[in-house]
Amino acid sequence: MSIATVRGEPYEALPHDLYIPPDALEVFLETFEGPLDLLLYLIRRQNLDILDIPIARITDQYMHYVELMSDRRLALAAEYLVMAAMLAEIKARMLMPRAPHEDDDGDDPDPRAELVRRLREYEQFRAAGERIDQLPRVARDVFPAQAGHPPAAATRPEPPLALDELFDAFAAVMARADLNTHHAVRREALSVRERMTGTLARLQSERFVPLTELLDAREGRAGVVVTFLAVLELLKDALLEIVQSEAFAPLYLRARGTQASGAETA
Repeated sequence: MSIATVRGEPYEALPHDLYIPPDALEVFLETFEGPLDLLLYLIRRQNLDILDIPIARITDQYMHYVELMSDRRLALAAEYLVMAAMLAEIKARMLMPRAPHEDDDGDDPDPRAELVRRLREYEQFRAAGERIDQLPRVARDVFPAQAGHPPAAATRPEPPLALDELFDAFAAVMARADLNTHHAVRREALSVRERMTGTLARLQSERFVPLTELLDAREGRAGVVVTFLAVLELLKDALLEIVQSEAFAPLYLRARGTQASGAETA
């Protein structure tokens, strides 16, 4: 019967030159963080009162554990030996008879008082550490969510258009129209309805028409006024739309699709 298989080849006996180090396999059933941790473990395991420690029994159990550690790792047991010496000192002081004194009132300090103080402080810090360890910890209990934002297309909003800008444009055209006035006296038949029809016909053939092109200064003040009134009427009937690419940019007119075509046909 083979005891092992190495690279597909069975071995029925151990090789004669096989060396197994003494620390090849170590099993730790209980681990302690220091001498106080070990001492507190021995006290809690036997349900002893920390204020009334039976030093003799605890010292024997403690020394048994230190002897086991000394057989394996002497360097690790060094700090435990210091505690063992302290326990032995307390045990010896408790076994020594007390010399009677005339002023003895029975309030001699307990040799275990310093050890009890250190044990209680260690127990408090250990309990606080356990409570802190129970708190949610990032990357152990809580994992931050990471999600990238979806790509968003940058949209350029249209600048707000006020009615005052329309009147400013009209005033600028009127100022230029005054420069083209002449003294020829003649009667011109101008109709707002005809100018509305002509304006709609031009806007349907062209997508965008600047307002300054419709307000032709060569027609004089009367022609500019009639054209401006025709534009206002079409805007009131929602047959035209004023657009502007950016703030303080030139004003453009365009027809409102089928509504404008239907109005012109009517």
